[in-house]
Amino acid sequence: MIASAAFAALRISSVYAISWVIWKLCKRFLLKSPLDILPGPPSHSLLSGNIPQLFDFDGWKYHRDVLDRYGRVSRITGALGERLLLAFDPKALHHILVKDQYIYEESTGFITRNKTYLGEGLLATLGDQHRKQRKMMNPVFSINHMRGMIPLFYEVTERLRTTLKAKVKDGSQEIDVLRWMSRTALELIGQSGMGYSFDNLVDDQPNHPYSNSMKRFTLLTGGAFGFFSNQFVFPFAVKFNFPRIKRFIVEHTPWKRVQDIKQLTDIMHDTSLHIIQMKKDAMNSSDPTVAKEMLEKKDIISILMRANSEADAADRLTDEEVYGQVSYVIRVSETFVIAGMETTSSAMSRILHLLSINPDVQTRLRNEIREAQKDGQLSYDQLVSLPYLDAVCRETLRVHPPVNFAAIRTARKDMILPLSKPVIGSNGQELVEVMVPNGTNIILSILGSNTNPDIWGDDANEWKPERWLSPLPKTVSDAHMPGIYSHLMTFLGGGRACIGFKFSQLEMKVVLACLLSTFKFEPSKTHKIKWRMTNVAGPFVEGLDSKRPQMPLVMTLLD
Repeated sequence: MIASAAFAALRISSVYAISWVIWKLCKRFLLKSPLDILPGPPSHSLLSGNIPQLFDFDGWKYHRDVLDRYGRVSRITGALGERLLLAFDPKALHHILVKDQYIYEESTGFITRNKTYLGEGLLATLGDQHRKQRKMMNPVFSINHMRGMIPLFYEVTERLRTTLKAKVKDGSQEIDVLRWMSRTALELIGQSGMGYSFDNLVDDQPNHPYSNSMKRFTLLTGGAFGFFSNQFVFPFAVKFNFPRIKRFIVEHTPWKRVQDIKQLTDIMHDTSLHIIQMKKDAMNSSDPTVAKEMLEKKDIISILMRANSEADAADRLTDEEVYGQVSYVIRVSETFVIAGMETTSSAMSRILHLLSINPDVQTRLRNEIREAQKDGQLSYDQLVSLPYLDAVCRETLRVHPPVNFAAIRTARKDMILPLSKPVIGSNGQELVEVMVPNGTNIILSILGSNTNPDIWGDDANEWKPERWLSPLPKTVSDAHMPGIYSHLMTFLGGGRACIGFKFSQLEMKVVLACLLSTFKFEPSKTHKIKWRMTNVAGPFVEGLDSKRPQMPLVMTLLD
């Protein structure tokens, strides 16, 4: 029954898809667009445009060349001649993310994709539903709550330090630091976000299935594949509300990548449901000790579930929405709105890699941390006030944001997008604003904004932590960037900015303070690290398995 219905749906879908493609081609190649006047790179292909180059895993140079050559707003060619906007002009970003954020909403494909993969959490909702969920979660990301998490953070990082000390007690060892950063990030989010332990951080323990799923999921859904599936597959699939038939089609699609993504999504979904059920059982337990323990738990999901049970009916989240928040919280450790465990471990690994090849910076930072630790473990206020630690974190998140591109925004009606600085159009004239037609998809370049030389100076692309120890150029404050963090777009801005950016900063600083006070990091003597533009930037060893991110560094135990 399901099979015959699925094949019927496939036939209808095929007719619909062919008609849709013909209509799109006629519209794009026979009609002019206001975006045609914008500069942009020539299309590489009729079928895929510039997307494979822009989202290639090794596309750093192409991305950089497009930003430098075509400026703050440019036209990018998508699949089948689609005209896309690539933007990092600060005034344009303010309108897209803040002033007109409910017109420039995240694309249908992005929302549908996240709902399919993660459930109905913050990443998969719009409008009032999104605002309701965000309001429910705001209190658990307050500074007071962050202060209360410090003992838990130290308990996890102390386990990490103990294990690593045992590995290098007899002398320097080459260790895959990325693996330990990923395991630690997941355990920190599991403990503080969900009251659940994924990893005891013992060396011979295999990674939790969720951790392995997250890493593979990031690789499989990234790059041009991720872009095209967001643009075409998910917007098309959402038009047909037959979940059992769609599941049947997915299960019988003879493409290994699709089957792998399905398997990984099921693991993440089942893990989240297991955690929710554990929490529900504890809340409803007849054992007063268990119920009392649940009431006292400070992890994000416990607080969310208690708040949800006490909320007015109109504000209460459904069980499916609560499930979505679990998946979101696992990713909440920062960045733009998607994949928190991977983004935070990427940022911490990037910092340690940079410190290994900049030993003077590493020594200076270690001295600052050790001086502050003379009176014992650092409190929340001490951690956030260490100037050089803060400078190293800010500069790394500026020059090397874990995610290069923000989620695509779609103009829901014709709009005029103003610019803070004119761009030269293809007709040679200056443009101070851009006419954005209804339905235009806009790619926001985080890297372009964070390294804009008009704002940050001629050394904008250079990693210089010292720039944060003196007043920043006036051009930085004058730009009025809409980002919620240090004039940067790493965590975005507006109503869909990353809700957990303070959590991520605290996590990074606790781990770095623990490790740098105990170990010295040096580059591998046998392997060269190459960072790739996966969904979340990741380190790979040149010449080894290109599908497995890793970052071997030489670690030495200090006196």
